Amino acid sequence: MKKLLFSIIALAVTFAVKAQWVNDPSTNTFIVNTSTDAGEIYMATNQNTGDTYIQWMSFVGGNGWSPNLQRLNFAGEPQWGPDGIHISAHEFSSMSEGVSMTTTTDGGVVSCFAAYDGHTYAVKINPDGTFPWGEQGLQLFGGLGFSRAEVIATNDGGIWVLGFDYQNLYLQYVNETLGPVVTISDNTGLKCMFGQLTLGTDNKVFVTYEKVGSGMYTNKSIYVAGYNQDGTQFSPETLLMAEQTFQSTYIHSAISDGMGGGYVYIWHPAFYNFNVYVFHYNQNGASTIMDTNGVPVHSPDGNNLYISADATVDPVTHDIILFYEQTDDAYQAQCKLYINRITPEGERLWNDGILVLDNGTTPCGGYLIDAFEYGGGFAVTYFKGLSQTSGSQATVEAEGFDMNGNTLWNTQMSSTTYNKTSCRTSTGYHGGQNIITWVNSTGGGPGGLYGQNIGQSGEMGEVTPPTPPTPCDAPTNFAGEPYYNPELDLSAVVFSWTAPENQPLHYNLYCESLREVIQIDGNISNYYQEFEPGEYYFKLTAVYEDCESNYALTPNGDDYIIIELPDHTSVPEIEYEAMTDIVEIHNINGQIVKTHNINELSQGIYIVKGVTASGKTVVRKIVR
Repeated sequence: MKKLLFSIIALAVTFAVKAQWVNDPSTNTFIVNTSTDAGEIYMATNQNTGDTYIQWMSFVGGNGWSPNLQRLNFAGEPQWGPDGIHISAHEFSSMSEGVSMTTTTDGGVVSCFAAYDGHTYAVKINPDGTFPWGEQGLQLFGGLGFSRAEVIATNDGGIWVLGFDYQNLYLQYVNETLGPVVTISDNTGLKCMFGQLTLGTDNKVFVTYEKVGSGMYTNKSIYVAGYNQDGTQFSPETLLMAEQTFQSTYIHSAISDGMGGGYVYIWHPAFYNFNVYVFHYNQNGASTIMDTNGVPVHSPDGNNLYISADATVDPVTHDIILFYEQTDDAYQAQCKLYINRITPEGERLWNDGILVLDNGTTPCGGYLIDAFEYGGGFAVTYFKGLSQTSGSQATVEAEGFDMNGNTLWNTQMSSTTYNKTSCRTSTGYHGGQNIITWVNSTGGGPGGLYGQNIGQSGEMGEVTPPTPPTPCDAPTNFAGEPYYNPELDLSAVVFSWTAPENQPLHYNLYCESLREVIQIDGNISNYYQEFEPGEYYFKLTAVYEDCESNYALTPNGDDYIIIELPDHTSVPEIEYEAMTDIVEIHNINGQIVKTHNINELSQGIYIVKGVTASGKTVVRKIVR
């Protein structure tokens, strides 16, 4: 079946671009003072304001390995002073229990973490540096859960937060007030751990999580379930990855597919040597990849390991694109970087991937990948080691690709060779730019957190925001009904829909049962097609110059219709009289057509009222 295409429309935002971001890779942009031991750098950009929030962990402040934050405007200018804001109202241990952060649609940022007292908290900071929930923040989950907080923003200014206590997972929606706590557990004695969040439709949330046995080498499986803001469950627990045996320290990642569902990927050695395996679930929480072993991102072999993947989702095709490392099995001394692309149905489009970098036995790391915000390509960034003895000393490299995997540009973002601690996330492309940060640690360079922006054309410094594409609207009111003509002894389906405001080039009618795509002219909104008897499953999209829409919804809100065409032998014999006189003809919209001659009608579906030879008045549907 032809690949489904979509497009997203971002909010129209005008960013005031100033001269803070530099375009010289030898200098880069100073962001905030940090200690040389700082790490665990996370970033997120607010799509409404263009502000980027950066969080890092360090021992500065005397309260343990604790979070710090800085706010940048779109021009890259720090807004919270040279030292940022330190979350100091809690004591932290000497190691991270998993700290996460997100921007909220009202312009703020929320940091979630487990503190030394064994509780999980959410601290919110407004753009002006104030704490609307207090410096202590909100204690989550009613005091339950004390490890690895995950957080994701909703579109109504709230957040979903997830935590666990190495036995159960705890989920809660927060928007000024605390919602009910949902406990996710297993009644067979397995531990529910390492959950991830993706946003569904209408601010619902999907939780993907692992069910884990005991021991260092253990059995592990991955499930997904969906929840409403009131804590009720809207999709059942569904198995994504069947039980595998591997080290429990390797955990999965999840990313939204842009259609209300999401992808899961994880690397583990269950079948051969290490490989990255991909799974997908739709907006109803149902798996679309039937093999519960997942799709390997690279053909497994006995000589190499495929690990350390990062992923992005193209906003048009909704395929997942993965950036991953190949290293040798014998010594793990080799560094080769690949990209590969996989559809929601599990088709691996680039076979065994496209080689991005062969760094030989010199280390590399910090792998990140981001799709362009309106589709059409993506960029990878990585920290490239310069020698086998340099430790973490590296340059920062970026490379842009189109959706066929062809290189568009290469840019060195940082040519300095100071030892760098790389960021855990990038910002993703917003307003045309993506931001990468790092801490200059040792090696003679200036300390602190530095960064650089990169545009969709590979430029640094001032970037030109891309032009949003034409809206990719879907048809509505998609309907279909069976049709049987006893005179000709044939079955058909009569389709109708409401056309989108922007006329498409054509429509794609997907017949899932036959795995066929029927192309329909873009200036009509009804269609007739003959089929053999049987049950058929149809979906409809509108195709524009740059995109293909989401599936059309029926009046009931479904994105499909199912039509049953009975066997001709099962159709009861009926008396069928031909019409001798036509009284009036209506088109599919109910309008009277100014002719009584069927042969004068153009292509379409019509309702004809007429009189038979016996004088009976009949109303029949005809298709031209």
